[in-house]
Amino acid sequence: MLSYTEENYLKALLKLSFQNEDKPEAGTNEMAAYLGVKPATATDMLKKLKEKDLVTYQKYGKILLTDTGKKNAIAILRKHRLWETFLYEKLDFSWDEVHEVAEQLEHIQSAKLVDKLEEFLNFPEFDPHGDPIPKANGEIPILAKTLLSALEPGSSCKVAAVKDTSTLFLQYLQKLQITIGTKIKILEVIAFDGSLSIQIEDEEPRTVSMKFADSLFVQR
Repeated sequence: MLSYTEENYLKALLKLSFQNEDKPEAGTNEMAAYLGVKPATATDMLKKLKEKDLVTYQKYGKILLTDTGKKNAIAILRKHRLWETFLYEKLDFSWDEVHEVAEQLEHIQSAKLVDKLEEFLNFPEFDPHGDPIPKANGEIPILAKTLLSALEPGSSCKVAAVKDTSTLFLQYLQKLQITIGTKIKILEVIAFDGSLSIQIEDEEPRTVSMKFADSLFVQR
């Protein structure tokens, strides 16, 4: 059985591989920064994971999940996103609250409980932030999406997922009444600083920053 810390490292490596699709590996410093630990601490844990054949790793080299490590990481991520969905849909947690609680619940080991949870939720494909929920067989749903910042003026779209899942950004989206599925139209891209004038549903136009537009995934 893996420790909570070992599971957190595997999940972090998997998520980093999603961010770097062209090169699904990470460096020790990148790993340490992602987890908020010192590089020496990350190195010690990576050695333990290598001994368990969960990662391939050499000093100063890149880190890759082995097949066994990836299987474990996907299972942890699946539990996390199912619990987020349960908290959001059934217990009325807001989408900026679910992550911290799901971080605790994802370490429950009962595969039967997780399967029952998925069935109870009617086999959701995406969590409250629009992230794909892995299936029991390890398959991960794919959603065609692009950043809001990539669209041209006059484009209409709907919110598909949140790239920045920080509490502050999620709370800001709530203030704007933006959630998954919200319709947005780009009215103007301001040349000076790249900010956007947008219309959210049928509300009055408002201006958002380039940082905002780079933090939101949409579908045309």
